[in-house]
Amino acid sequence: MAGVVEMRAGELSLTALRRIYEHPAVFRLAAHDRTRIAGATALVDKIVSMGDAAYGINTGFGLLAQTRIPTEQLELLQKNLLLSHAAGVGNALPDAVVRLILALKINALARGHSGVTQRLIDALAALLEHEIYPVIPAQGSVGASGDLAPLAHMSAVLLGVGSVRVGGKVLPATDGLRLAGLEPVKLHAKEGLALINGTQVSTALALAGLFGAENVFAAAVIAGAMSVDALKGSDSPFDDRIHQVRGQPGQIAVAREYRELIAGSAIRASHLDCSRVQDPYSFRCQPQVMGACLDILRNCSVTLRLEANAVTDNPLLFVEQGDVLSGGNFHAQPVAFAADTLALAIAEIGSLSERRTAVLVDPKMSGLPAFLVENSGLNSGFMMAQVTAAALVSENKTIATPCSVDSIPTSANQEDHVSMATHAARRLGPMVDNAAAVVGIELLAAAQGIDFHRPARSSARLEQVHAGVRGVVPFYAADRYFAPDIEAAKNLVQSGRYAALVDRLLPSRTDI
Repeated sequence: MAGVVEMRAGELSLTALRRIYEHPAVFRLAAHDRTRIAGATALVDKIVSMGDAAYGINTGFGLLAQTRIPTEQLELLQKNLLLSHAAGVGNALPDAVVRLILALKINALARGHSGVTQRLIDALAALLEHEIYPVIPAQGSVGASGDLAPLAHMSAVLLGVGSVRVGGKVLPATDGLRLAGLEPVKLHAKEGLALINGTQVSTALALAGLFGAENVFAAAVIAGAMSVDALKGSDSPFDDRIHQVRGQPGQIAVAREYRELIAGSAIRASHLDCSRVQDPYSFRCQPQVMGACLDILRNCSVTLRLEANAVTDNPLLFVEQGDVLSGGNFHAQPVAFAADTLALAIAEIGSLSERRTAVLVDPKMSGLPAFLVENSGLNSGFMMAQVTAAALVSENKTIATPCSVDSIPTSANQEDHVSMATHAARRLGPMVDNAAAVVGIELLAAAQGIDFHRPARSSARLEQVHAGVRGVVPFYAADRYFAPDIEAAKNLVQSGRYAALVDRLLPSRTDI
């Protein structure tokens, strides 16, 4: 059942954006939004009737901006724009991302600076309400003059062109329109341009990356705390006094979570007087590394929430002054920078997690059975699981190379600097998948280590996590087909179940 989002255009919270991403949604616009939309539409009509030249309303586009278009051809101009720009390639974007794209486009258009009709926004809202998701190829945008190609594929569906996905089944666009109770639209002046200008695709992909990164981050904090107990490590590095004298907010917040997660552990109490002086960095420096990652998540969440509520097409109408202004809000550099820094955080979360797994499987470092299995030699245990984690970490290091420093001229050098935001954001999905598998492997390793310390028990909170892991993956007593165990643990990470244990850290769970 689709949830109703009573929205004021430009005021979507990060929490609401996550809810739209995860579940079907129905938009209900506020009355004052409809008034603003009508005012902008009237301004477009006035410009057309007076015959004044205004970019994108009665002129060509890009390098062809000086070409005047006769009034009787304005509808064809907008239709041709959508058809010619629907030039994307590659796999289709997931339904959850497309749902978010539709929501972001409605949100932006409803701000009343784009000059589209209420009828057009209602048509987009009908697709969203009936879960009719345009098939949008993932590749083809450079992240400036907006996400032109993917948004053209989204918009062409309104003309009855292209394909949609309904309940996982691909149908012709005309069938999708019929299911939504719509007829193919006839485009008003400027509507085609308003539909395809904007950063909604790159922003939706970056938000999806943020939400996935939050799930992985939360699971990595939990797994890291379990690994400390599995190692019989020290909780002294989590002492608040250490972190207060540095002053980094993410570090302080994360250290508190580790203290509270480990508090009351009988395993920790059993080795308070051990001779070990310091644990490896991957255990001891978790607040410092994960805190820095948290600060990135928080900073990116601010940028992406602002962008999700922004007006990013061109030109923009300012009804009160009667002005039509051409600018560059479609340039997605803020999104590109956010996506690149998110990629760094995702890579580091996985890198630190893999190092803890590597310590746990090494008997010289951990004091646990080699590769976390009895009768090692006969059994290889977690040997190859750690290798898989290492492979995924190295893959993420390569993928994390910044995209925002790249640019390539397009549109006959009219668009001579572009952001690469869409590519930057799109690569976050595979990175999240890789990091989720890495952290899932650590969860299994940490649970295995804790099992070897029985009858001593960990803290109440970590014992609950341990029981949850064991509910889907049994103790590794001897070699068995390992891939299903890793997949099950990865699914636990990506389910978001661990986010509830540290939700006060996560931007999309605290921004109401």
